[in-house]
Amino acid sequence: MQAAPTWDPQQYLRHSTHRTRPFLDLLTRISGLPGGAEPRIADVGCGPGNVTALLADRWPGARITGYDSSREMLTAAQRYAGPTAGGGAMDFRRADAAVWSPEEPYDLIVSNAALQWVPGHADRFPDWIGHITPGGTLAFQVPGNFDAPSHALLAELCDAPRWRSRLDGHGRRYVHILSPGDYLERLTGLGCTDVDVWETTYVQLLQGEDPVLEWTKGTALRPVLTALDEDRAAAGEFVGQYRDLLRKAYPAGPHGTVFPFRRIFAVARTPGGGTPPAPTPEEAAA
Repeated sequence: MQAAPTWDPQQYLRHSTHRTRPFLDLLTRISGLPGGAEPRIADVGCGPGNVTALLADRWPGARITGYDSSREMLTAAQRYAGPTAGGGAMDFRRADAAVWSPEEPYDLIVSNAALQWVPGHADRFPDWIGHITPGGTLAFQVPGNFDAPSHALLAELCDAPRWRSRLDGHGRRYVHILSPGDYLERLTGLGCTDVDVWETTYVQLLQGEDPVLEWTKGTALRPVLTALDEDRAAAGEFVGQYRDLLRKAYPAGPHGTVFPFRRIFAVARTPGGGTPPAPTPEEAAA
């Protein structure tokens, strides 16, 4: 069994503007939570808490709990814990999304770029939906770019003779996502209403030296860096080979490096609850 990757919150946040935008786009599709101005919200895979804090901007009176399996990420997230400016509260707890089961009803369960790390995550949907207040919402977004050069080249390099036995599967593509149509079928089959599934490719312009490598150091490359953590020479060799491949796949241009990134989104209202409540002022303004 592979060890869980060790996360680096500061590395992850290096491209925080680009990583945050999909979450903001997801939030615009969520409204009319049963909890009104004081909804109960769970953020599954909250990471360093920066996007969890955006939930308090959208629902100022919300009671929000962020869940993550990484101690490093939770330590970084603690800066946001406590009462919020709008009269709500935010806290963070350690939990593995692969087995997490809500201990109380939530008006919204949301996840941002986390479920791709969880094999069989769609099998968790029945339990999560069963713990969402009738008429509440399940919403998530996951990367859908596992066939892009950034990930395909990483998988090929991990399978090369030099690294195959050394990495023992670490760093190979985490293709734990479903197609947009499969998510639609799963959520509709669970009785959800107003199911909205879509995909977007963000054509991002990254700045700096080897920006795609720096991006993957915060996400896809973490399992490799974790596996080679005690052998700096090997880690340096692997990263150097991967860097050279990325430079050819994503050449720097006069204004930066173009890095297209596809993402899949889903928003589903849980069964029951009657007519959805009117949006709060913050929801209406979103």
